Amino acid sequence: MRPRLRQSRPDPSRLDPSHPHYNPDPHAHPGLHIIALVEGVKGALAIIAASGLAILGPAPLQRWVHVLIARFELDPEHGALALFAQKISQGAVHWAAALVMAYGVLHLFEAWGLWRAKVWASWLGCLAAALYLPLDIYALARHPGWPALAVLAINVIVVWVLARDILRRRY
Repeated sequence: MRPRLRQSRPDPSRLDPSHPHYNPDPHAHPGLHIIALVEGVKGALAIIAASGLAILGPAPLQRWVHVLIARFELDPEHGALALFAQKISQGAVHWAAALVMAYGVLHLFEAWGLWRAKVWASWLGCLAAALYLPLDIYALARHPGWPALAVLAINVIVVWVLARDILRRRY
């Protein structure tokens, strides 16, 4: 007769950061490193874009909008692009550059925290990615297809990885 195997229940203390099964070493969290790399790239690109906006100013932007209007044979006096071209000013470009710069710095800060496996960075990333989920679902409903589905799936995975990290720390 074979002995009965006793099923073990999960140990609740396993989720405690001070428990020996939780590894506080940042290198033990490859999922956080992948997300950190993506966030770092997004932050760097945003900073480059903000710098370009600040350096170029409004004149090239207005010219590019007028090229788009001519290319698509739109009414140069009416419509969204014409209104957009009229609203482009030195002040508006500097405000846009400042907002994009702040966005980039925030993503770089989050990337640094995720690379170091900081719990505040997991919270920040989880909340930021979760805020995009309703928009991703809306985009999938309006434009069904594999690109919208892929973006939704990636954001769900990011939320899952970061939420799992938060729960493992038991905060």
